[in-house]
Amino acid sequence: MGGPSDPALAGRFLRGLAAAPRGAAFRAGAETLTYEQTHERALRWAGSLLAAADGKPTTVGVLAAKGATAYTGILAALYAGAAVVPLRPDFPQARTKAMLEAAPLSAVVADGPGSAALPGLLGPGSHVPVLVPEENTVLGAGLRRVDVRDRHALDAPRPVLPQDTAYMLFTSGSTGRPKGVPLTHGNTHHYFELLDRRYDFTPDDVLSQTFDLNFDCSLFDLFCAWGAGATAHWIPPQGYRDLPRHLAEHGVTVWFSTPSAISLARRTGALAPAAMPGLRWSFFAGEALKCQDAQDWQRAAPGSTLENLYGPTEFTVTIAAHRWDPEVSPGLSVNGVVPIGTIHEGHDQLLLDAHDRAVADEGELCITGPQMAPGYLDPGDDAGRFLERDGRTWYRTGDRVRRVGDASDPQLAYLGRMDAQVQLQGWRVELAEIDHALAGVDGVTEAVTVDAVTDDGTQLVVYYTGPEPVRPSAFAKQLGEVLPRGLLPKRYVHLDELPLNANRKVDRKELRNRAAAALIADR
Repeated sequence: MGGPSDPALAGRFLRGLAAAPRGAAFRAGAETLTYEQTHERALRWAGSLLAAADGKPTTVGVLAAKGATAYTGILAALYAGAAVVPLRPDFPQARTKAMLEAAPLSAVVADGPGSAALPGLLGPGSHVPVLVPEENTVLGAGLRRVDVRDRHALDAPRPVLPQDTAYMLFTSGSTGRPKGVPLTHGNTHHYFELLDRRYDFTPDDVLSQTFDLNFDCSLFDLFCAWGAGATAHWIPPQGYRDLPRHLAEHGVTVWFSTPSAISLARRTGALAPAAMPGLRWSFFAGEALKCQDAQDWQRAAPGSTLENLYGPTEFTVTIAAHRWDPEVSPGLSVNGVVPIGTIHEGHDQLLLDAHDRAVADEGELCITGPQMAPGYLDPGDDAGRFLERDGRTWYRTGDRVRRVGDASDPQLAYLGRMDAQVQLQGWRVELAEIDHALAGVDGVTEAVTVDAVTDDGTQLVVYYTGPEPVRPSAFAKQLGEVLPRGLLPKRYVHLDELPLNANRKVDRKELRNRAAAALIADR
């Protein structure tokens, strides 16, 4: 296992083990383990899970915050030949229980807070074995504790097939019920092989680990590092208070986060020229990256190559990339948003109009290829997302894109979600276009437009940040260039900062709820 043709995701850790056996596999606060230490521990845990589960476990939940238990638990699950189901101890129990109902677990690896949540998740009398490495942690009554013994240790990770599930991730469904997305070893093998050709990570690199472990981009954090023998370094909340200092102290050379981190860095004064000289690579994904944000980050990290990555969970983390060029990229942008770039090799793309007709230049992006998940865990969720066309299965991203650039370097520009077009009084409004116009208003740092539905119809509300509130007339003047006056937003709300969801993206749902409540209160 671990050779170039081996599809097993765990094989990437074995490559890192061979390249840097005594190098740090991860750092999380005071916890640091070398590749050798992590490998030996994961083999022991994997064997103990197999013994407790009376055979091969199919799914292992990792209910732990970022740290040694979570990182080793992920590897142990893969070593046991099981699918990893990353879970957050601080998530609402009702949501986590819905995930467990969709993907019943064969075993669980939990840290202290995770074990405290287990009685409410598994219920009394559960037969699911639980591995808790902290010996002084007391499990709830009726829960089975895994006996971790050296004699259970595996000699090597269990072999897997390309079609076996490596990770089970959950996305938000339109009904509020989480949708399970199984990613296979074949999916991840194609993905990381491509990244290995594109990037030059080495054992000397330290990669940031910013994403929560139930977010697909965390796979990039961990397995890019581990495939190169590099170190995955957890960025603690306090690290953002003085990000340049934290990165320098810990030798971080590769950064990956949502673009919202740029706004946070700007507010804390971290984007001064050449403030982060040690970065070699900077990646952003998860939401639209603005050209101004890319420029500001690049100025602060002048030695870093910056890329905007794009991809839904259903396409194994990311499926497209655009390498920022300050001379070229702004000219390819639409509404001030960096292009999402070129779809990964080995995949085909299709643009559809509102009537599902193929179009040449602008429409909903559909993709097919080896990174595509085999479907949702519940096949009933496939309808409306997985499309059968011309004898092939395609995934409908729900994202509107436009082809930009010339034939020698075709690129895709992100226009917004298909559902981000709002119909107001018969007028079709693109929220991203309004956001772009708002960015030109003096005194506005960030702005988000949301639609709020009340008994009086749909209205637009703007939430923005900046040093101080801006007069509504200033907004009206700027937006009057892109909207009829009768459609101008009814309310402009100044915030100290925009709310973020669990994945550190701007929480548009929360803003939409606030807007609706405020408009109702005004009636």
